[in-house]
Amino acid sequence: MYSESDLQAAVEANVLTPEAAAAFRSHIATVRAAPGADEESFRLLTGFNDIFVSIAAVILLVAVGWIGESIHPTLAGLGVAATAWGLAEYFTRQRRMALPSIVLVIAFAGGVLGSMIGFLVKHGEDIFGRQPADATIALLAATMALITAGATWVHWRRFMVPITVAAGSAALAATAIALILAVVGGAGEPNVELLMALVLVAGLGVFTLAMWWDRSDRLRQTRRSDVAFWLHLLAAPMIAHPIFHMLGVTEGDDITSAAAILVVGIYVLFGIAALAIDRRALLVSALAYVLVAMTQLFREFGAVELNVALTAFVIGSALLLLSAFWQNARAAVVSLLPANVANQLPATVSPRPAS
Repeated sequence: MYSESDLQAAVEANVLTPEAAAAFRSHIATVRAAPGADEESFRLLTGFNDIFVSIAAVILLVAVGWIGESIHPTLAGLGVAATAWGLAEYFTRQRRMALPSIVLVIAFAGGVLGSMIGFLVKHGEDIFGRQPADATIALLAATMALITAGATWVHWRRFMVPITVAAGSAALAATAIALILAVVGGAGEPNVELLMALVLVAGLGVFTLAMWWDRSDRLRQTRRSDVAFWLHLLAAPMIAHPIFHMLGVTEGDDITSAAAILVVGIYVLFGIAALAIDRRALLVSALAYVLVAMTQLFREFGAVELNVALTAFVIGSALLLLSAFWQNARAAVVSLLPANVANQLPATVSPRPAS
């Protein structure tokens, strides 16, 4: 399986001519009856060997962390991070294996963060006392997140794994949220509503960054599109969860019919946004909430025994129909947008000339 970034790399290496690559893309689009960008491709597997190597890498990383923990908690994270970097030098930089690269990025970032957590677990009480102030906790969290973001930036400069940008963005978002909590107080027992509001704002920021990456590769033929994919995957739950939390969907209790209808309406808006930007992450992230809402609505209408089945039937059918007619639906949505906006979106629909 070859991704668009692989095809572009072959063109840059003069293995394929730009004309041959364009002809190949056109052929695949004809066979699939969909433009290549509409497939929202990203490279996860280059073969079963990816799974084999990933399993072996996880086993090794767990062993390194376990051994490091037996010596000192800080060494567990440092050992995992160092091992993940060393493995990436071969499996990412030389072999360009997709799934192992993703696993190793996550392990590296987690190892860097884990080493600092391990140090605090071991020595935090001696340095900051048994009950540090809320502001101190928030500042420590912000510092650790910022250091993790810096480490992921170094990793990105070395290996250019697309998911790294999302990992660094998550760390920066955590840094900003922790700093704000340090200023307003309440980091020990944060105000949930404030926390959700901050996560929502951070999610919108990550979404804006994702759109910037998407805009730089409207044909989705380079690594930039893969970076945007992971950023959208990060932004979607950061946007969806706070919104539905405010509607009471996450409380676990039965929601009112009015709230359920509002949830379905918001999901429809998410669908329109997903069509416009040609990304499906928002639909997937909000799926659980709309399932709860639809189940409640069917229960209200008396379909108590079959409410779950009816919900699954309606949502499953709707998503399959949307997938089958994605290009048509997207063309309709984009045609309603101003020309200067449409011309910034992924070019799966021929952009209209700006007036």
